[in-house]
Amino acid sequence: MSNNQQHFKYSTGVIAYPIFFVLSIWIVFWLQVRFFPSIKRLGVYPLELEGLTGIFTSPFIHSDIEHLYHNSIPLFILSVALFYFYRKISWKVLFFGILLSGLFTWIIGRPANHIGASGLVYVLVSFIFFKGIFAKHFRLVALSLIIVFLYGSMIWYAFPVKDGMSWEGHLGGLITGFIFAIIFRKAIAKPERYVWQQPDYNEDDDPFLKHFDEHGNFIENLEPEIEEEPPSETDKGPTINYTYKENKD
Repeated sequence: MSNNQQHFKYSTGVIAYPIFFVLSIWIVFWLQVRFFPSIKRLGVYPLELEGLTGIFTSPFIHSDIEHLYHNSIPLFILSVALFYFYRKISWKVLFFGILLSGLFTWIIGRPANHIGASGLVYVLVSFIFFKGIFAKHFRLVALSLIIVFLYGSMIWYAFPVKDGMSWEGHLGGLITGFIFAIIFRKAIAKPERYVWQQPDYNEDDDPFLKHFDEHGNFIENLEPEIEEEPPSETDKGPTINYTYKENKD
């Protein structure tokens, strides 16, 4: 099996895992509405021992369909980006992101029932943005800019600007993502380059790829790799000698 086929087979989780994660949240919401409305109380209760359980359960619980819908789309998109560019550390970011952002909420939150996956969404936004900036890889920096374009306005909801919204969970998610970007700073993703249908393709001979270094950064001016040697005497062609005679007449 070729490297590309192995990569394609392994990358099926890039879509499958986010779908499974988002689908599980919808299933929990369906069970909540249909059979177990009491699970809505399994959120984070700050500074209460029973509220610690909500650190693990609150991301799967939502107040209504609108709350669930607004969290599902960014959660899916950001999870896909996470598994594609940072697959080796993706599960660590998700698991410890839920744990640490929930713990922040438990410490700094108001006395209320904090529920929803928005804290995890803020973890992913913050992590993907800062990780791309720290990595200095042109693809990851571009991804960071896309994240800012799509979700930059979310930063305002990390402050108490709207009643009934857990801004503490959002703030905890932002802080958590930033911390993870520092902790995993050395785990720089290097997206694989693909071979475009030429079996004898060699990246070292590609004139376009020569403009990028090993980290994917663009090189504006390339130094010439091979200097032309001056032609030898045998390559100059026949030598013609001229003899001049002085005319004394």
